Amino acid sequence: MGLVYIASVTASGSATLSFTSGIDATYNEYEFHMVNIHPATDSTAFGFQFNADGASGFNETITSTMFKAEHDEGNSGTSLNYHTASDQGNGTAYQRMSYDMEIDSDEAFSGILTLYAPSSTTYVTHFVAKGNYIHNSGKYSQNTYTAGYINTTSAIDEISFAMESGNIDLGTIHMYGVG
Repeated sequence: MGLVYIASVTASGSATLSFTSGIDATYNEYEFHMVNIHPATDSTAFGFQFNADGASGFNETITSTMFKAEHDEGNSGTSLNYHTASDQGNGTAYQRMSYDMEIDSDEAFSGILTLYAPSSTTYVTHFVAKGNYIHNSGKYSQNTYTAGYINTTSAIDEISFAMESGNIDLGTIHMYGVG
């Protein structure tokens, strides 16, 4: 099994980064590799949302969960926490993969989101994501794990990434099919 490159999008003060083609029945899994996603606004979150085939607005219903592990630069604080504020129970917001991100030039979000069987019209579409970034309160490296499902049996064919507030200053997202 290997990754097959499909497309990339690069931010430059962008409100969103979206893939509106390339997600189809060709692959049963798709991976999105986020590289150095940098916010334009301090203390914001980075996330994603979907469109079902023929839909618009990036507002599909999501049920999800998120937890994080963290360690500060001074080696004086660590924790492992369930992050209820980033969960959704049949919500339509962008699903968080981070929160309270820093805008310093040496800080950004990087991670991988995997989307399973997005072309299925029998079952809901599941996703898992993991990422790492610097939290804005004391230089904590935060490793996040997000998982859930898109609560529709319609095929999913589009994805959008955005900050909760402000633009995506810089960064690239690569889309791969898993074959």
